[in-house]
Amino acid sequence: MRDTIDAGLPDDPGRPRPFDRWGFDHWVRWQTLIWVAAAVFLVVNRWAAITWYSLPDTDDNMRMAQVHALLNGQGWYDLRQYKLNPPAGFDIHWSRLVDLPLAAIELVVRPFAGQGLAERTAAAIAPMLPLWVAMVAMGLAVRRLVAPGSFAIGALLILCCQTAMLMFSPLRVDHHGWQLALLVLTIAGLADRDTLRGGLTMGLSSAASLTIGLELMPFLVIAGGAIVLRWVWDRAEATRLRGYALALGGGCALGYAGFTSYASSVARCDVLSPVWLSTMVAAGVLAFTLSYLTVTDARIRLASVAIGGIALAALFALTWPQCLGRPEQISPELATKWFDNIREAKPLYTQPWTVFAAVVALPVVGVLGSIWAAWQARAHGRFGAWAPVALVAMVSLLLVLWQTRQGPAAQLMAVPGATALAWHFVPRLRNRASLLVRTIGIIAVLGLGASLAMPNLLAELPSKPVSPRSKAIGRANARCTTLPAMAPFTKMPVTTIFTFVDLGPRLINVTPQRAVAGPYHRNGEAILDVHHAFDGAPEAAQAIMRKHGATLLLTCPNMSESTIYRARSPNGFYSRLAQGERFVWLEPMPLPNGSPLMLWRIR
Repeated sequence: MRDTIDAGLPDDPGRPRPFDRWGFDHWVRWQTLIWVAAAVFLVVNRWAAITWYSLPDTDDNMRMAQVHALLNGQGWYDLRQYKLNPPAGFDIHWSRLVDLPLAAIELVVRPFAGQGLAERTAAAIAPMLPLWVAMVAMGLAVRRLVAPGSFAIGALLILCCQTAMLMFSPLRVDHHGWQLALLVLTIAGLADRDTLRGGLTMGLSSAASLTIGLELMPFLVIAGGAIVLRWVWDRAEATRLRGYALALGGGCALGYAGFTSYASSVARCDVLSPVWLSTMVAAGVLAFTLSYLTVTDARIRLASVAIGGIALAALFALTWPQCLGRPEQISPELATKWFDNIREAKPLYTQPWTVFAAVVALPVVGVLGSIWAAWQARAHGRFGAWAPVALVAMVSLLLVLWQTRQGPAAQLMAVPGATALAWHFVPRLRNRASLLVRTIGIIAVLGLGASLAMPNLLAELPSKPVSPRSKAIGRANARCTTLPAMAPFTKMPVTTIFTFVDLGPRLINVTPQRAVAGPYHRNGEAILDVHHAFDGAPEAAQAIMRKHGATLLLTCPNMSESTIYRARSPNGFYSRLAQGERFVWLEPMPLPNGSPLMLWRIR
């Protein structure tokens, strides 16, 4: 038995398929069955959170608020959130594409179960839909790269990607799950034997991901670069490159026409605006032109790619120089006071070592597995399929070191390599005569097992005692956003409430009230107003609140955001308020006994 990756089986009609007798021709049904089982487990596991509508993040609350606005008649291309920073509203740089499944589920359920249950149902079901897409796409990828029956291993390994699975869990309604699913679909296209279909799949999935947001652009650029390098290596890949170019340019154009908001139809760097639309169309035209280059010398093709890439980069720099820096285009003050405090935006190596180990364990094994698989695939001419996948896996590992938020994508990109190790080493170790092969195989399998078990192993390690202060912060973060805590605001007359930046999205989502700010970079002035109010003198805070027309002040003592104000400005307004000082222009307002919140009327 050969110790190689036999990628020819799935798409070669001239060879028998040894797994047909087990029903693997209907592998999508099996994949769907695994997904259903996983979905049931996730719903049961998150049932209490679903019942209490405990959306895990500010973005999830904002997403549901955007869906409500759409269902209540707000314009398709108008993505301003008018319950924040009234009356002008808060500019949200998102896309309606992810709103569609949420809105559809809510519309179907609402006539039978009412508004509240419809919201919970949509928030519970919608995030698991991209999990099915990711599983089927991964099944396609590993069937094409490893073996027909390996799809189940790929699906189960996705379920072991703990960081990625957080994005597919009930209530995680933000757009990251869909972007991750589309990224896996891009890899499936990269591995497709049918060059035209593979190129079209890659281009369309990349365009859909960019239509949703730019968060995974580094991964999509690497995947696009891989398809170009594959053509440099093998001129027969011209059809794949051509299909990719057409689908990328055309898909981005359709995405822009169908989903880009009015506010993003100008030159913005953080969304599929004219900046990135023109860039993607130009990249598509360049790739399409290169695909017709008939020279047989790979060095000339590589030189052509280099010249074209330099020209494209120069055109971008000359046309859109403002986008050469941070895509958020935020001020230095906003970065210092707010953006740089976002934990997921920091490099992974700045996180606690337990977090570092849990996130990178599987990507490391996946990189080693994909390199090994690419080396083995030389024997049957499939090196060109595995090499780009290995490249994407390696770059993904580097990207997660740069930003913690890239962890879910890096874990998913590791699954093909990890699947190859599991599929080919586990059954063969016992029968191998070579001590070297047995040793390498055992090390590989142990490494894969350790990477999957790493989060659970780390959880069992003795941890530092939690300080009373940390416990207080955890309790405040958990309690202040609950439905019981927010219930009094559902019965009050609608007004503008001045509160923490991170409390704004929850407040406007579960109550009819308005707030001043949320953690969204396009609205730097409003975010800084909140920071200036809590950091500055009481008189300045009063002026800022009046400027925004706020009639109530709401705080959550010990909430994470409040600790920033107290540490940064010990003599500032919030620190003095938290220490019990009272001000004549603030009148304490009653809340139910046991409420974690504090409320004042602004005179």
